[in-house]
Amino acid sequence: MLNFDIQNHKPLREMVYEELKMQILTGAIIPGTRMMEVELADEMGVSRTPIREAIRKLEKEGLVTIEPRRGAYASMISTEDMVAILEVRQDLEGLAAFFAADRMQSAQLEELKDECAKYDEAVERGSMEDMIRHDTRFHRIIVDSCHNKILVQMIEQLQELVLRFRYIYYDNFKRAENMPEEHAAILKAIESGNAAEARAAADVHIDRLKELVIKEGVQQRHI
Repeated sequence: MLNFDIQNHKPLREMVYEELKMQILTGAIIPGTRMMEVELADEMGVSRTPIREAIRKLEKEGLVTIEPRRGAYASMISTEDMVAILEVRQDLEGLAAFFAADRMQSAQLEELKDECAKYDEAVERGSMEDMIRHDTRFHRIIVDSCHNKILVQMIEQLQELVLRFRYIYYDNFKRAENMPEEHAAILKAIESGNAAEARAAADVHIDRLKELVIKEGVQQRHI
């Protein structure tokens, strides 16, 4: 059931939409799951109207697929989808790392080191949620340090797709053990101020993931 915070002045339909969207992005609603209006309304303690509106909005964003006479389903993610996301992410985040090597401030560098260490600790604990959080934050610091509004905006447009992607590959590809050394290589290059090496390290980071996606395919859970 939705938590109706009295301090939250958003319309009910917006709260329902945001909740369903986050459940899809984080895998709480598994790809391929039937989006049953009655069941979702009961679970969230609302009427079917805001559920229906949210599903239509999510369809426009590609997170829900509506099939005639079959209903609505949380969209699947194919290998091709993942590779397409990675190709764009590789180019943009490689450029971000290139700029970061020259533009990152000392406070941001310390924060980047801290997130790198916290990610490693999360790997040792086997905490997927913490790994995703610190991985996301690690890359976000690099992007923010570029001080390039256009690049930031372009990367932000990818963030929701990247978040959903992270939940899938962390769950299925068990990438966590390999990523600390890749993060460390990016960090080292940025700290040394070597823009070319920072971009190369960022490219390797995404290349390894892309190769694994192509090799293993998308092994999504089904219900």
